[in-house]
This record gives sequence, structure tokens and C-alpha cells, in this order.
Amino acid sequence: MINLNGKTAVITGGTRGLGLGIARAFAQAGARVVVASRSQASVDEAVARLIREGGQVAGMAVNVSRPEDMRALADLAIRLFGRLDIWVNNAGTAGPYGPTMGFEPAVFKQVVDTNILGVYYGSMVAMRYFTKQGSGKLINILGHGYNRPVPWQNAYGASKAWVRSFTLGLAEETHGSGVGVFAFNPGMVLTDLLTDVEVIAGSEDRLKVFPTIVRMWAKPPEVPAAKALWIASSATDGKTGLLVSIFNPWTMLSGAMKEGWRRLRGKKPAGDEVRIKTVPHA
Repeated sequence: MINLNGKTAVITGGTRGLGLGIARAFAQAGARVVVASRSQASVDEAVARLIREGGQVAGMAVNVSRPEDMRALADLAIRLFGRLDIWVNNAGTAGPYGPTMGFEPAVFKQVVDTNILGVYYGSMVAMRYFTKQGSGKLINILGHGYNRPVPWQNAYGASKAWVRSFTLGLAEETHGSGVGVFAFNPGMVLTDLLTDVEVIAGSEDRLKVFPTIVRMWAKPPEVPAAKALWIASSATDGKTGLLVSIFNPWTMLSGAMKEGWRRLRGKKPAGDEVRIKTVPHA
């Protein structure tokens, strides 16, 4: 059983979905956890829920694209729990599905601000503490597009390619410091980021098969959260620069087989339905 007793972890985007799943896994392993999101109400709800489950948890509403907010988040963790050992840059936004030319510049910028600047500022704050103390684990979350171009999701995909390059470059720069820097691809996670989709007008037909893809390959948050717990544990000590993924050929094959078997039996789909909302073309 993985033990994080005495460790303090910060998780951005930690009040719902994958972030909440990671926070729960860390807290159950004995870590003291600080969660963050934009909404104070969401922070309060998540903190109360995790405390009821027995966790040592605090939280703070932040905008990850503001460096001063990231510094305040780290300061809160240290003030309350005395140290900082694990930082997970999980906050992210997808933007609508559709052609790059269909985006309003402000929408594209929001993806960049959250997925790129949020990871940059969070990483810099965490690494300053980690390198000074000679220990710590930085985990940056990847996503669709980290390893190849993704047309129709160009903002999100390009941001995740940046996260991969930035994270692995940072790992090389800090090799030998005692700090672990990791890129983690959780695969498709069954959260509202996946099931509540905006599509730019004119691109709706491209998403006809998306609900089937979700049924085949999306996993509940506790599955990737367990792998994030492993990355944060002593199992990865001295292994900086790892790119960890739970999505592999066997995952693809097993998901496709389950969906095929469901159709053969004529069984109705189970689980969350994908909700698609059309937004105007720029």
C-alpha cells in the first residue's frame, strides 16, 4: 500500500473530476492536501467533502494564469502544513471542438492561459521550493495531442504538446537536483471536460462517433488517480523525466471489444451521456 504520510501536496483544478480524484487518492494515502480552482464555492465544497472522508485538506480559489496566485497557493500549503512535497498541475480547459479559424481569439487565449501559463507558473513556484530543499515531485498532466497534431482541437492539442516538451525539458535541466519532474497522460477520463462538449457551428457531424469513443475508452477518475499516486510515491524516487501513460494498445483493444459485445447483445449504453452544445463560428 502506498504511503504519503508526512507529505504535502498541491493540486490545481483539484475540486472536481480528475483533480478531485487525485486529491482523494493522496489524502487516503496520508498526504496533507491543498486543492485549488477558480471558484471559492467549489473549493469549499471539495474541502468539506474530503475532510468528511477523513483527509487533512485545505483549499484556495486561484487563477492559475496569475503568478501571484500560484505563489499564494504554495505559501498557504507551507503555512498550514509546514512543507511542500508534491505539486500537480491539473487545471485545464479544452475550448470548443472545431476549426482553428472558427475560434474567437479570446477563447484560444483562455486555453493558452490555463493550459500553458498555468503549468508554467505552477511549475516555477513548485520547483523553486523543491530545488531549494533537494526533494519534491512535480506532475504535469498531458492530454490528447501531446504526441501528435489534433485537427479540430488545435488549441487544446497544441497546449498539451507544449506541456510535454516543457516538462521533459525541465526534467533534463534539473536532473541530479533530487527533484522528480513527470509528465502524466491519464488517457480519457470520465469528467465533465469530456462529457460536456462545445462544438463550433458546422462541425457537429464530426462528433457523431464521439459518444461511442467515450464509452470505449473513458475511465473513471479513480483509475488515473491511482497512477498519479504511484508517481507521487517513493516508487519513482530518482526517476525524473518519466512520461507515464495509462492509455496503451491493450486499453484500446479491451474497450473496443466491450463496446462490440454490448452491441451484439443489444444492450443499451450505460454511464454518462455526452452532451454537445453548438456555439457560433467566429
